[in-house]
Amino acid sequence: MRGAPFVLPVLLAAALVLSGCGAGAQSRDQAPDRFPTSKDFSTDVMTRVALTAAGETPWRLSALETPRAAPAPWRIVVVTGTPSWSEYWAPTLAKIGPGREMIVADRPGFRDSDPATAVTDIEAQAAALEAMLGDNPDQKVILVGQSYGGPIATVLAARRPDKVKALVLMSAFFGERGPTIRRLSALGSLVRPALPRDMKNALAEIDNQKPQLPKAQHALASLSIPVIVLHGDDDSFIPLDAAKRLAAAAGPRGEFIETPGGDHFLNACCVDAVLAAVERGVTAAESGP
Repeated sequence: MRGAPFVLPVLLAAALVLSGCGAGAQSRDQAPDRFPTSKDFSTDVMTRVALTAAGETPWRLSALETPRAAPAPWRIVVVTGTPSWSEYWAPTLAKIGPGREMIVADRPGFRDSDPATAVTDIEAQAAALEAMLGDNPDQKVILVGQSYGGPIATVLAARRPDKVKALVLMSAFFGERGPTIRRLSALGSLVRPALPRDMKNALAEIDNQKPQLPKAQHALASLSIPVIVLHGDDDSFIPLDAAKRLAAAAGPRGEFIETPGGDHFLNACCVDAVLAAVERGVTAAESGP
């Protein structure tokens, strides 16, 4: 077919746009996976669960979580980038110690979660993902907002100060675009009608983010909890200076951590750095103001 050699690379490239997966640019129906997914681990390490979204619309959400016989003191809740594919967090879930538990959902509009169309309102996304916080009053939550999920996690943290005690913003996308995302967004837009559902929804989210950023920035400024900003120095999607400004915007409890050699997809390249940032947030929260 005329043009096919051009379209295929664009489809694959679009899969990387702010996604949580730098090592694998496949859709869920493509194989092989380029690093471990949940099928490579036993169900006592991680299991897929179904949740009913909070908020006004009771969507069905699909998530991966680490099963625990008793609730851990800290619950790590990951709000993923776009496209939202929880499977690419499997290596991170597998490294969580017994004193922690972790849950990562396919956000509304992606993979096995409802709805079929894009949910471009970050407030609606945050409201829906409240279901991941759990209902144990004795359990503390640390949120990890990845890439496009950064503003959503920030809004969620501001909504639930009773549960969320620390926030990690990882490769966070608050509107400032590096060269790679500018290029891939433009290419993806050219072939949008040919893209699969998740890619179309990802582009719709990016297209509609900018007018909502003041809400997320206001939420960030209002937080009194520790905010750890984690960013790779080899991230070509989001400028390193943008991450430093984000940490400054978080105020006196903001902290910037640079990951040497880390790209945009730290959950693929740098799992230990991600978990160290989480523990830094926990330590900061437990030490008080």
